Amino acid sequence: MNEAPTVGLVAAVRRRLDGPVPDDEQVRAAVAAAAREAHTLLGPDGLARTARAVRDEIYGAGPLQRWLDDPDVTDVLVNGPDEVWVERSGRLVRTPTRLGSAADVRTLAVRLAAAGGQRLDDAAPTVDARLPDGTRLHAVLPPIGGPCALVSLRVVRQRPFGLDELAASGTVEPAVVPVLRALVAARATVLVSGATGSGKTTLLATLLSLVPHDERVVVIEESGELAPDHPHVVRLVTRRPNVDGAGAVELPELVRQALRMRPDRIVLGECRGAEVRDVLAALNTGHEGGFATVHANTAADVPARLEALGSLAGLSRDALAAQAASAVDAVLHLRRVDGARRLEEVGVVGRASDGALEVVTALRCRHGRGGGVERGPGWPALVRRLGGALPDERGGTAAGVAADAG
Repeated sequence: MNEAPTVGLVAAVRRRLDGPVPDDEQVRAAVAAAAREAHTLLGPDGLARTARAVRDEIYGAGPLQRWLDDPDVTDVLVNGPDEVWVERSGRLVRTPTRLGSAADVRTLAVRLAAAGGQRLDDAAPTVDARLPDGTRLHAVLPPIGGPCALVSLRVVRQRPFGLDELAASGTVEPAVVPVLRALVAARATVLVSGATGSGKTTLLATLLSLVPHDERVVVIEESGELAPDHPHVVRLVTRRPNVDGAGAVELPELVRQALRMRPDRIVLGECRGAEVRDVLAALNTGHEGGFATVHANTAADVPARLEALGSLAGLSRDALAAQAASAVDAVLHLRRVDGARRLEEVGVVGRASDGALEVVTALRCRHGRGGGVERGPGWPALVRRLGGALPDERGGTAAGVAADAG
């Protein structure tokens, strides 16, 4: 019972805790009272374990909560009642966790969706939500995903990493740190690109933490993942339609509203639809220093990705190129290498001789044995854009950005 509280005990505790989310001591007191009422004797250790299990069952992710609390785990994936996987330190590992039956998995998925303010049922069989602790939930009900509900939980660490920490972990080459600081200081507009799980949100939160504290940052997201260490962050989050199909607030509307909120920096958590038109329009009205993330295979593929998104908004290729080249200064591309997240390339945005949008490599990071950074043909343009924000190479700070590429 200490490891898996009975349904009756959970129900009794839930009745006693009806209201705001309690602290640990209130949960422990409610469990002790419910146990006494059921004539169940719990010692100090048993009470502590049972209280933790009950809290996870009512306010957390039940048996999955132990994995969400593990600092080395980034993803928890449920493929079936007896098939729970976690990504720990970049590697997928199957766990011994058992969730009961397929009906129990569905019940858990529906409860988590409700905790994130979303509905999950036969009429709305998929959900993408943010749980109260910041964890990102995605769930799919049968028969879309097979005989059992599929649940994916992405852990969002509330404490952002500093640039020095990212350098120490190998995500960012130390020589590139001065360049990243200069991008923020020079109010360059930056796109952070990469595949799902490559570390885009982590790097973006770190960069936003470098924004001067007398500036107002307006963050626009679908699921509220960004948690920068900054005192003046205003968050706008999209809203799905209600059961009658009304009341939706989408990203393009939030971008327009952000312009009326006196932003110093406009940040779009993820650009993946027609909102690209409104974002580029906003960044072309004097709002420098903005950020956005975008999915792309390489930095060179970002123009094609933006063109595809622009077509959804009715933008021609030429119109998209003109706006993007004017609004965006740099691209930071991340990639997963053997399970580790790495900043692979810094590129500058411009237009090719035929007028097409292009991203030219300014810095390329060599990860693995030897490491190091080499300059690309876009380096002079990046230096011009950063101006005095980039430390003089003769001072040795930015020069770690080696001149291997000449």
